[in-house]
Amino acid sequence: MEWLEDYQDLSLIPLSEKEKMKILGIELAPLNIPLERRLQTIGALHFTYSFLFFGFGMLFFFLYLFFFTNYYFIPLAYFIWYVYDNQVSQKGGRRSEWVRRWPLFRWSAAYFPLELIKTAELHPRRNYIFGCHPHGVMCQSHFINFASEGTGFSQKFPGIKPYLTVLSGQFMFPIFRDYFLLSGSVEVSRESIDWILTKEGCGNALAIMVGGASEALDAHPGSLTLKVKGRMGFVKRALMHGANLVPVFAFGENDLFEQVSNPEGSKVRRLQNFLTHLLGFSPALFHGRGIFNYTFGLLPYRKPVHTVIGAPIDVEKVEKPSPEQIEDLHDKYCDALVDLFETHKLKFGLKESDHLHLSQPETDQITDLNMQLPSQNNCKLKLRM
Repeated sequence: MEWLEDYQDLSLIPLSEKEKMKILGIELAPLNIPLERRLQTIGALHFTYSFLFFGFGMLFFFLYLFFFTNYYFIPLAYFIWYVYDNQVSQKGGRRSEWVRRWPLFRWSAAYFPLELIKTAELHPRRNYIFGCHPHGVMCQSHFINFASEGTGFSQKFPGIKPYLTVLSGQFMFPIFRDYFLLSGSVEVSRESIDWILTKEGCGNALAIMVGGASEALDAHPGSLTLKVKGRMGFVKRALMHGANLVPVFAFGENDLFEQVSNPEGSKVRRLQNFLTHLLGFSPALFHGRGIFNYTFGLLPYRKPVHTVIGAPIDVEKVEKPSPEQIEDLHDKYCDALVDLFETHKLKFGLKESDHLHLSQPETDQITDLNMQLPSQNNCKLKLRM
C-alpha cells in the first residue's frame, strides 16, 4: 500500500552520529524529526499507553469521584450502565468501522512498520478461527491487524469480519471497555465464541492468542517458543462449529521489547507464573524505548513485524467431537503452523537452523473454551444493512 511504503521509508531513516546525543548513557532523540515520524510515534504511544494505563486510570478516577467529591453520581450512573451493558462483549461486541479506520492506527502500523501478508483466499461463506502466534508482550501487531484497519485487513480479505478476542478483564474497566469495544474486540470466552460462530452469520474470523498470557513471559527477542501443546480449546470450538482453522505467525513480534531474564525454573519465572494464575494476566518485566530517547521507556522498538496469514484448514462440523478427533485436528494445525514458519522464515531474517519450539503452558488461560457447547446451527446467512 502507498501509505505504508511512504511511512516505511521515513521510519527507517538512519540518523547520523551528529544528530545523536547521549546523556548518562541515554541516547536522546534529535529534535529535527520529520512530522511523519512524530505521527507514527503518537500512533504507537496511543496503543501502548492505552493498554497499560487507560483502564486503571479510569478506574481510579471513578473511585476518586465516588469517595472524595460531590460528583459521586457520575460513577454511580456509569455503574448502572455497566450492569445493563456488561454482556455485550460476549455478544459480538459493538464495533465501529469509523473508529477502526482512524489514521491513528495507520500511523501505528507505519511506526514499526507492520506488514500483513496474505497467502490464500478466505471464502466469505465460511467462518474462521485464526490462531495467532506469538503472543508477544502486548500483542502489538495482532491488535493493529485485527482490531483496526491499520494494515488494511478488509482490503486484503473482502467479506471477512475480524474479531480480536481478549481476556474478559479488559471489559471491566470503566470507559476503557466502551472504547475498546469500538475496535471490534470481544471476550475470548465460551459464550463469546458461541455467539459469533452461530449468531453473526458467515464471514467471521476470530483471532485468538493461542499461547495466552503465559506465552508473553517468553517474548524475548529472538524467542521462538510457543505455548501450543495442550491448547485444545480453540480446536474443539472449531470442530463443534465447523469453523476453518487458520495459522497466523507474526515474524518480529517478540523483538519489540526487552524482558528481564526469566528462564524456566527461576525464582522470577515461578513468581510470574503464580501471579499469572492468580490475576489472569502475565506481569512481564519489560522495557522498550522512550518518547524522547532510544534507550529506555515503554514504547516498542521500531522493528518491522511481518504477519503471515496461512491457508485455512478445512474443518467439518462435529457436534460432539471425541478426544481423538480433537487431538488429530490439533496435530494437523501444529503441522500447518510449523510449515508456515519454515516456508517464510528466510524471507524475514531468520536462519535455516531456526525452528519453532512448541511447548506446554504452565497455566491454561483459556480453559473456558474447553467446556462443552450446546448443539446449534452453524453459519446461518445474515443480511447486514
